[in-house]
Amino acid sequence: MFNRLREDIASIFARDPAARTTFEVLTCYPGLHAVYIHKLARWFWTHGLRWLGRFTSHVGRWATGIEIHPGAIIGRRVFIDHGMGVVIGETADVGDDCTIYQGVTLGGTTLYRGAKRHPTLGAGVVVGAGAKVLGGFTVGAGAKVGSNAVVVKEVPAGATVVGIPGRIIEEAPAQKAAKFAAYAVEQGQDDPYAQEIQKLAEHSAELEQALAKLKDKLVELEKDERREQLRAIK
Repeated sequence: MFNRLREDIASIFARDPAARTTFEVLTCYPGLHAVYIHKLARWFWTHGLRWLGRFTSHVGRWATGIEIHPGAIIGRRVFIDHGMGVVIGETADVGDDCTIYQGVTLGGTTLYRGAKRHPTLGAGVVVGAGAKVLGGFTVGAGAKVGSNAVVVKEVPAGATVVGIPGRIIEEAPAQKAAKFAAYAVEQGQDDPYAQEIQKLAEHSAELEQALAKLKDKLVELEKDERREQLRAIK
């Protein structure tokens, strides 16, 4: 247990520059508290003490603002940063080294008991603040889900997803090493949809300018025609 705790604390230092001391992490990080309360709740759940598991989970929610169902599976070195409003459903499976920010929901979209209703996050997935991942599909290892995205279908390993509904804006090559990106944001990364919209807007502006020039030219031609008519009359 203490080895796991040391791992978790080290992973927080690696992913949060605001962490200063081990004592601060132990006492002031609700994400760490929520994960260890979940360990107890899950022990109760898997040993047939279902009500006690749910009650322990409820106490953890009250204490941390993070709700993790005792049936959910949480891997090693999972970091829930800030954490307020995070909801992780019963059949969710969160892989090793995942990072989850505040307001995230790993939710289900069906009402069938016993079915896989909640998502599986592969190792190293980053889910940005406010994102909703809804359904019993897999988000591949190293994938990034942008803040406030709503993801309702499978995400390939290493991909970056943004928007409502979620759309892939980057698929990492198989050989590309995954790297941590806080809030699933990488510098210099652009949304191709936004780029296309920007191109359309620029093209529209160019067309408007060309049309304005054409109108001016027609006005000049009309003036020249009137002058010619006046000369002919004289």
